[in-house]
Amino acid sequence: MIDISEAVMEAAPAHKGAAVEVHQLRKEFRRKDSRKRGEKRGERRSRVALDGVSFTMEKGETVAILGQNGSGKSTLVRLLSTLLLPDGGYARLLGHDVVEEPRAVRRLVNRVSVEASFFKKMSAAENLGYAARYYGMTSKDTRDEIPAILGRVGFPPDRRDEPMEALSRGMQQKVALARALLTSPVVLLLDEPTTGLDPRSKLEVQEFIREIRETHDSTILLCTHDLTEAEGLAERVGILDRGRLLALVPADDLKQRYGAETLEEAFFAATGREFAAEEDEDDDDREVFA
Repeated sequence: MIDISEAVMEAAPAHKGAAVEVHQLRKEFRRKDSRKRGEKRGERRSRVALDGVSFTMEKGETVAILGQNGSGKSTLVRLLSTLLLPDGGYARLLGHDVVEEPRAVRRLVNRVSVEASFFKKMSAAENLGYAARYYGMTSKDTRDEIPAILGRVGFPPDRRDEPMEALSRGMQQKVALARALLTSPVVLLLDEPTTGLDPRSKLEVQEFIREIRETHDSTILLCTHDLTEAEGLAERVGILDRGRLLALVPADDLKQRYGAETLEEAFFAATGREFAAEEDEDDDDREVFA
């Protein structure tokens, strides 16, 4: 197994003007309820979700982070998008600190998660219009752009006025990606963007991610369970395990390091566990600690 200090040095070279700079980022969650055996009533339980994570990303680069549920992937995305505050270290996006300059960071970032957030009673077009206004765009700017972008992600024209709550998860995910493209994000944070989608929708979303990267020169952080997706979309692939970043290198280099033919074999060699396995210990806490 790789030495953690080596991984930190490898994953976080000193680059001035990097799009994303993360240094010794740490996040710990605490809760009082749901006692486990041996715990006293009212005793706080804690779990380290991120433990000294460091890396940088160049402008226009796509990086994929692999990890099981509970590894810290979603926590990393939420910290970078200013939805959580770190307990240690720092993160900067194009020089803006996520804690000290949250407004500036939010203007640069768009986040697409496994459970995209919408106004459920509003239609796809209305949700996109609301997002556009948040980013300073007017209805005149988006009158033609919204239908065009929805068409590009394969969203049916006859369903654009239906409330989001009436749409399938795959349809909602397409709207989330359309929202990201509409606002031309400088940094795009993708948290399991294709999980649960049917094969066709999955391929369409992956192709759309490539389009965003090529047409907008966006910097993309992709957190995923999908090994093929990571290898096909990213210039570098990282392994996040129990809150620690074990490696972040090109996929071929990762396989070569561990003498593996596949990313799954490399993951097993790095962590000592099967990629498909889940951590039983934290299953009950996943909603709280994710």
